[in-house]
Amino acid sequence: MKKFALIAMLMPVAFFWTACEQDAGEDSLVIRRIQYDVPIQNPDPEDDWWVENVVGPQREEILKMVLEKVRKGEVRAYDYFHEPLTPEQIIQLETDTIFKTLKRETAPYDEYDTMIIEKLEISDIKKIRFLEEWSMDKKTLDIEKKVAGIAPVKIVRLEDREFNLLLFWVYLDEAYPAVLKN
Repeated sequence: MKKFALIAMLMPVAFFWTACEQDAGEDSLVIRRIQYDVPIQNPDPEDDWWVENVVGPQREEILKMVLEKVRKGEVRAYDYFHEPLTPEQIIQLETDTIFKTLKRETAPYDEYDTMIIEKLEISDIKKIRFLEEWSMDKKTLDIEKKVAGIAPVKIVRLEDREFNLLLFWVYLDEAYPAVLKN
């Protein structure tokens, strides 16, 4: 009787499990790679707080966690061209050294060279780039996403233009980055 009760309890679980599994057959459309940026800090104070924004403490926790694991070598980081980076290289990426020629504000107004060192701050990271695989059920239009990689993106301003600077990739799927090099 106990066996029957156990089987009776497990049947709905087994049914649910198999019903949720979707075979990527002809009823599915599979997009193997899609890459896009998600803003995580909206600069427009007029927008609702949740538009293009992750709440500050959560945003900082996500970014600190990723940076810490990469710095410690607990997860492998890759550059834009999918080459592995060492923790030391990650630490170097977090420091910008800029050389500028400036002019003195007082007489004799001589020019002088200076070196400016900027450390990466969590607040500098405004986006996260995602690399995903999508499966779409052609009948129901249900979409299932699998995140294959994430990359923190810093906004860099040069003169009057803005550029997205991808800091590094962290791949969450073992098939990457080999898949990207083919």
